[in-house]
Amino acid sequence: MPAERYAAMFARLAERDELAFVPFFVLGDPSMEENLALISAAVEAGADGLELGLPFSDPIADGPAVQSAVTRALEAGTRISACWPLLRAVRNAHPTVPIGLLVYANLIVHAGVEAFVTQCAAAGVDSVVIPDAPSLEQAWFAEAFAKGGVALARILPPGADAARVQEVARSSAGYVYVTSRGGVTGADDTLQADSTAVISALQKEGAAPALLGFGIAQPTHVHAARAMGVAGAISGSAVVQRIGAHGTPAARRAAVVAFVREMKGATGPHPTANHPIAPRSANRA
Repeated sequence: MPAERYAAMFARLAERDELAFVPFFVLGDPSMEENLALISAAVEAGADGLELGLPFSDPIADGPAVQSAVTRALEAGTRISACWPLLRAVRNAHPTVPIGLLVYANLIVHAGVEAFVTQCAAAGVDSVVIPDAPSLEQAWFAEAFAKGGVALARILPPGADAARVQEVARSSAGYVYVTSRGGVTGADDTLQADSTAVISALQKEGAAPALLGFGIAQPTHVHAARAMGVAGAISGSAVVQRIGAHGTPAARRAAVVAFVREMKGATGPHPTANHPIAPRSANRA
């Protein structure tokens, strides 16, 4: 069944009163071989789940850091056909870790939805996020993915209205990706919106657990996410920035491991934590 690994992860962490920490990597960044090593290093450092992106030439939901990671992957010769064996290698190395795949709709449609879902299932992918698919098409994708045994995780912004919350709660599986702001991904000093209301609304609708993303870059952001009521946090730009900022495999691995350990260490109870949420007037794309 779709999302079994997510359910097991969330249940295990709830018993320990911990949030999930889920780092994001672009597949093939900075090379296929090193990418697998970095992903495995993140899991060994404490990552509870993984969010992995297929490299795409027009990642419109992503900011400069992830765009740079995509460029590195493509310049290294990464092709979509090579990503499936890489995903299978990640699954074989980490059989119980939930694997989410972020993929733009064009890649799915080009492959054919049924064929794409079959490839996901064969590679051990648990969920897919499609950031650029219109809301009206997401329910159709969700049905197609569920038939193939893969969950479709929906994205929900902090200002979503009640109708959107209800629709996402009905069709999302595995988890709901709640963003800390509108616009694109990026590492910030402060979270730019309080998503407490939309997270509470999702819970009342019986939705899958929420993971907070977009701008998660510091332990205090994890503390803030916990205060909002989410089940975990996704960090992407801050991870790939560390890959881009170092010139050797050893340095890149050390930077990723240190970051994952620091962020995972913030996922438990922290009664004195501050909650750095910027005023809404400070929001930027």
